[in-house]
Amino acid sequence: MTATGERVERVDEQDRVIGVVDRGEAVARHWLHRVATTVCRDAHGRFLVHRRPGTVSRFPGAYTWLIGGAAEPGESYERAAARELAEELGVRAPVRPLFRFLCRGAVSPYWLGVHEAVVTGGLTPDPAEIAWHAWVTGSELRAMAARPTFVPDGAEALRRHPAGAFRPGRTVSPS
Repeated sequence: MTATGERVERVDEQDRVIGVVDRGEAVARHWLHRVATTVCRDAHGRFLVHRRPGTVSRFPGAYTWLIGGAAEPGESYERAAARELAEELGVRAPVRPLFRFLCRGAVSPYWLGVHEAVVTGGLTPDPAEIAWHAWVTGSELRAMAARPTFVPDGAEALRRHPAGAFRPGRTVSPS
């Protein structure tokens, strides 16, 4: 088990807090905890995708459309999503909750809160988190998510997205 120093709330199958633990231990022991993410769209309805650096511990060099990370103890999903958006992209934008689900995860299970933000200004990606990024259409995102280089948990969130943006012939407009 690897200690990370990052504290998270361990939760049960109903997403109720049962204690505070080290995130590394939660992952190693497959304990449920909370992760908050944001799907970013631009004014044209395109989705932000990015490639993770080759040096990160989880999914090095893989592509995803989710910006986020673990919620801190006592932090709501929405607050964690906004914090992660600011940390990883240098963006301060309102985040809107979309959905939450128990993600069985490629590495470890966790509750995943997915949010949405419309980003109209410039991005300042943290190079420790984002090696490359681009805005893509829904059909381009679907094609990317079908590749083995896409983070599996991100592909699962894409399949569950309530807007139906990922069904052929369906367009999503910004909120």
